[in-house]
Formats: sequence, structure tokens, C-alpha cells
Amino acid sequence: MKPHIKASKAAHGNTASLRLDLVSGLTAAAVVLPKAMAYATVAGLPVAVGLYTAFVPMLIYAFLGTSRVLSVSSSATLAILAGTQIGLAVPDGDPGKLITATATLTALVGAMLLLARLMRLGFLANFISSPVLSGFKAGVGLVIVLDQVPKLLGIHITKHGFFIDILNIVRHLPESSLITLAVAAATLLILIVMERLWAHSPAPLVVVGGSIAASWYFGLQALGASTVGVIPQGLPSLTLPDLTLVEQMVPGALGIALMSFTETIAAGRAFVRPGDPPINANRELVATGLGNLGGALLGAMPSGGGTSQTAVVRATGGQSQNVSIVTAAVALATMLLLSGLLGFLPHATLAAIVIYYSIGLIQPQEFLAIRKVRPMEFHWALVATVGVLLFGTLQGITVAIVVSLVGLAYQTARPHLYILGRKRGTDILRPLSEEHADDETFEGLLIVRPEGRLFFFNTDYVKEQMTALEVQHQPRVIVWDMSAVPDIEYSALQALIEGEKNLSEAGTSLWLTGLNPGVLDMVRRAGLDQKLGPERMFFNVNAAIEQYQARRATPEGNG
Repeated sequence: MKPHIKASKAAHGNTASLRLDLVSGLTAAAVVLPKAMAYATVAGLPVAVGLYTAFVPMLIYAFLGTSRVLSVSSSATLAILAGTQIGLAVPDGDPGKLITATATLTALVGAMLLLARLMRLGFLANFISSPVLSGFKAGVGLVIVLDQVPKLLGIHITKHGFFIDILNIVRHLPESSLITLAVAAATLLILIVMERLWAHSPAPLVVVGGSIAASWYFGLQALGASTVGVIPQGLPSLTLPDLTLVEQMVPGALGIALMSFTETIAAGRAFVRPGDPPINANRELVATGLGNLGGALLGAMPSGGGTSQTAVVRATGGQSQNVSIVTAAVALATMLLLSGLLGFLPHATLAAIVIYYSIGLIQPQEFLAIRKVRPMEFHWALVATVGVLLFGTLQGITVAIVVSLVGLAYQTARPHLYILGRKRGTDILRPLSEEHADDETFEGLLIVRPEGRLFFFNTDYVKEQMTALEVQHQPRVIVWDMSAVPDIEYSALQALIEGEKNLSEAGTSLWLTGLNPGVLDMVRRAGLDQKLGPERMFFNVNAAIEQYQARRATPEGNG
């Protein structure tokens, strides 16, 4: 093919890609911006803060992130976490202090993400287990929905906690504003119908535009429907963090940074296509860290990658981060040109948007799937949910982390020990079970396979299990198949040496097979290989079985 033809085709491809990105960016803006403004109200902040959050962090990520399509702004989870921390820092709700506190919190989140990059802590993206994260998000979803219900009804309650708030809402139901309820119901109806008929539609933009028009035309505020009110036009002024708030906000910022990074990595990985560059966790820390630091200067909320808004980008044909640049440009245009119109926006509309898109955090089918596969982890998910409802969102994320660590400790402290048999007529070894009742075993020989790393945390459990097996089977020879043990720590190795001595004194011989290189090296350093000798250390279990049978065949053979 001639060079000029190739160049022409490449130019045509680039033009088509840019066109797709432009359309996708405009569509994404129609979804992202109304949601960002709604999430600002979740945090108890002016709706303009949502626009700031969809502007600077998104723009910075577009140039630094590793995902081609990830859309970065706020999310329901980050909003409720940020709102809790900001509320603790500014209990009187002073508008000026709220913006300063927000900037301080967002800057702290950004700094922590960058510090995590310097410490190469990208692996922390998997710090919270999937079932616990599902439970945590379900709890957050319930808290957000309940928090928005008074705005749907046009009532005011004093917040005391999830369950008490439910009772207060029920008690104040007779005070509901019919006009507010009508606005909320219309908003929800339009959202439901449009999303059902047109996946990833600009439904949020439609309901925001429609409610602004209705509010202006019918004078909804005079009729009793609360509206957003005056929004400053133009770019926000530079906001510097308040250093006196840093110490108080560090614990909350740590939890928000962890959640921001977890959501960013999850969303980024979910939309990688063949041919896309891999998501680099440490590079994502830099992109989201600088995005939060830059956003903090304009008073933006903590930000991170969002799954639902990135899905819109993919569904509308977005090809690159040009989509985010277009979305950020629309956010800027909105701040400069449309702030006056946004003042007519009813709070009930924003509350309905928040509820509609936060319901997705509550996934009963995920709980059922977890319960079907791993009942224990289902209980961990429930604990994480209840932790959020009982103790609040910031404490709830601590509960989620603790539950994940306890779950990890529980699993590592109780490694599986399997008694092995051999499938008749083959060299295949597998755990004994009723399903394979005909598997071959050998009189006087007990074959045990431990699974997982053996270390001080699970040494006592393994010893207890082995003692029980010895008492039950009374073997002459115990073969430890170590092929599924990647590492053995010093305490566990000493226990193994002590166990071999005790078995020997009781007339039972311990054999080792299938030692991995690292485990074999530890055994040699401790001198256990010299004590056992080649007659009690084998390459695999079948070699040990052959040796055992050969010894049994001799007149003096007794294992």
C-alpha cells in the first residue's frame, strides 16, 4: 500500500476516534455532572463542589492515568465518607469552614495516595476482601438512601444513627410536603423509565433540566419545594488547607484514600479491553493523588474512578481519555455560564438522583452468591454491613478492614490437612472422600498433605490436627506430602523437628516428600535432612509408597 494511502487511512481513523470521544464525552457529562452535584449534597456541601470535583481531578487523571477510559470524579461511597468527616470537623455547618475543611480533607487524601506510591503500596488495592467490600458498600448504600429520604419528603430530622433515624422519619411523615414529594416522584419515574428503555441514557441531565424548567415556570420554591439557591458563577477561588484540621482528619482521610484507590483500580480493571495497556496500580496512585491535590485547591471533594460513569464512556464508544477532557470542559462551561439556572434546581431532584444511583451499591444477589460458595465469608459481609449501620461510615470502613484481616488470619491459622489415598490402577493421589471410597490406602501408612504456608500463627493448630490423626490411625509411618507448602517458618520448622522426635520415641517414623526448593533449603539448614537421611526423604509420595511396600515385603519390615 502506498504511503500516502496509509497516512490518509490513519488520519481518517484518528478523526473517527476523535468524533466518538467527543460524543462520548458530551454524553458522559450529561450523566456525570448531575450525579456529581447530587453527591455533593450527600456530603452536605454546595452543589458547585460537585462541578469542581468533576473538573480538576478528571482533567489531571486524563493526562496521568493508565486507563484509556476511566472517568474520575466523586462517588456515592466517597461522598458519604467525606460528608461524615467534614461534619465532624465543622459541626456548625458554617459555609466558609465547610469549603476549607473539604479542601483540607481532599489534600490529605491526595497526599496519602502519593505517599502510598512512594512506599510502593499499590498492592493495597486488594486490602479489603471482595465479600467484605460488598458488605461495606451495601451498608453505605443503605445509609445514603436513608439520608436522602427526608429530602424526598420535605421534612427535617436530627440525625442520631441509622435505626433511630428510621423511627424519626416515620414519626415526621405527617409533615411531608406534597409538592416536594411530587417532584421526587416525577424524577424517580423519569429515571426509571429512561434507564429501562435506554441503557446509559442522559437521564440525569433530562431530570435536572426538566426540574429546573418546572421550578422556574411554576415557582416551586414559593410553593414549598426547597431549591439549591444562589450558586457563584465562574471559577472558584483558590482554597488552601487548614493545617489545624490535619490531625483530626488523618484517620478519616486514610479510610477515604483506601476506598478511592480500591474503587479506582476496580473500575479501571473492569473496563480493560484486549490491546489496552495494563492498569498500573502505582501509576494510578500518582494520577489520583495529584488529581485530589489539584482538586483541593479549588475546594473539590475527594475523588476516584467510578464504575457506572466509566460504563457510560464504554457504552457510548469512548476510545481514549479525550472523553474525560471533553467532560471536564463541559463542567467548566457549566460553572461559567449555567450557574444562575442551577439555582432553581430542587433538592428533591438531587435526592432522587442520589437514591436511584446509590441503590446499586446494595446487591442482594452478591450476598446470595457468596453464601452459596463460602458461608463464612457471607457472615463477614454481613458484619461489614452491620458495622456501617451501627457505627457509621468512617468507623464502618475500619470494621471492614478489621473483618478482612480477621478473615485472613482465620484462614491462615487453619490450613487444610488432607489424608491422601491413591486411585486404584494409577499414580493419582487425592484426598480421601466418600465420593472416592474405593481409593487405595496402605496398612500402617498415613499420607497427609498440609496446604499453605506453615508458620508460628498456625503451628499449634497443625500439631493438634496431626496428633488427632495419629491417635485415630495409629500408623507405623507418617508421610508428609509437602508439595502444597510454599514456605515453612522457623517456629513451624522447630515444631516439625520436635514432632519427628516425639513420633520416633512412640515408634512411628516420619517421612517427608515433595519439598519445594525454599522448604528443602530450610530443612537442610536445620540439619533435619541429615537426621532423616535419604531413606526417609523422597521426591514424591509415590516413591515413598514404593519404598514402604518394599520394606513391608522384607521379613523384618515394620516401617
